[in-house]
Amino acid sequence: MPDFFPTTYAILFWTSGDRGDINPLMKPTILLIEDETGIADTITYALSTEGFAPFRAETGRQGLDILRDRAISLVILDIGLPDMNGFDILREIRKSWNVPVLILTARTDEIDRILGLELGGDDYMMKPFSPRELTARIRAILRRTAGFGAPSPSEALTPAFTVDTNRRQISYHGAILPLSRYEYEILCLLIRRPGWVFSREQIMEQIWDEPGESFDRTVDAHIKSIRAKLKNVREDSDPIETHRGVGYALKDSP
Repeated sequence: MPDFFPTTYAILFWTSGDRGDINPLMKPTILLIEDETGIADTITYALSTEGFAPFRAETGRQGLDILRDRAISLVILDIGLPDMNGFDILREIRKSWNVPVLILTARTDEIDRILGLELGGDDYMMKPFSPRELTARIRAILRRTAGFGAPSPSEALTPAFTVDTNRRQISYHGAILPLSRYEYEILCLLIRRPGWVFSREQIMEQIWDEPGESFDRTVDAHIKSIRAKLKNVREDSDPIETHRGVGYALKDSP
């Protein structure tokens, strides 16, 4: 197994998803959408030897077809595919599935990372990196987002919101919200403490993996995205309050 992949960037996106815990009786399924055979072979081998069940697609459309047919724990998505732009594929995934997506790209422009954040991106890391590091990151992400122990039922925490912790889904007035990983975590935090004002620093400390590497505007961008998705359900409603100079809170009666 080669120690490192060619130098590119990897942007980590979360669009929420099915349970991703590491169950020894059920291998997490990883969908790799990558048209470069050498990179795909290396990643697939690394995934297989580390206890994952990989599926491969060479085009975006093949990847979407696999998502329709199988329960996928995480998607590794290359931006430079022959048939579709990776960001367009991410948008299509967001419409129908709650699944974490790791985007691979050879682009180094800052604008791509900004676009990734606006689309719900949560993190990025520089390549080259070890295939073992890749699988370790995937394993840690799935374990962290799924949690351990017996599945917990859906919780109707407020009249407007229902949280399904098994599927990592939040419904607003009965409509499932297409949330990214951090959007889901932020909204959960607010829902569980209605009326409680959380500062940006508190949100970052409780939710971000490496809060010191993020910025206050990252929280603001995620809140803006959450609000837009809430308004898609109820245009006249804004259940999140902004406390200027302090932070954010969920209204007591959203």
